[in-house]
Amino acid sequence: MHRRGHTNHSGFPQRNAYTVHPKPHGGNNLNFPDEFLDLLNEESKALLYLATLMPDGSPQVTPVWFESDGEHILVNTNEGRAKDRNMRARPKVAMTIQDPNDAYRYLGIRGVVVGSTREGADEHINKLSLKYDNKPWIRKQNQRRIIFKIKPTHFDLHN
Repeated sequence: MHRRGHTNHSGFPQRNAYTVHPKPHGGNNLNFPDEFLDLLNEESKALLYLATLMPDGSPQVTPVWFESDGEHILVNTNEGRAKDRNMRARPKVAMTIQDPNDAYRYLGIRGVVVGSTREGADEHINKLSLKYDNKPWIRKQNQRRIIFKIKPTHFDLHN
């Protein structure tokens, strides 16, 4: 863990911020910082802000529904969208999971896409829709869902 200097800007409360690297083994099975596991549980409706790189190097950020498989972050999208094309071509990504109950508490993550699959993607987006919207996913014509598996490589904790 590395503590970083933190400036208290006028009007903003001073928060704790520090950096950690994923644990090789042990601790929780997610290798996520224990104090942020509440943002990953089934009851949490925290969004993940996914940053990918466009072909010209400019960033592209999208808020997305997500879950984890115990080691990776799983993001579901439609094939052909910018994040799909970007993650296939440039697998390094950055993410932020923000606490829906505290705007100043969030987990910054850097990671790399280690896999993708269409298998089970329709069922996965339906599961996420039930979690986030409390209703089944309505499939759109010609839509092909895909799940990206992202391995976290670096965490920035802000609480």
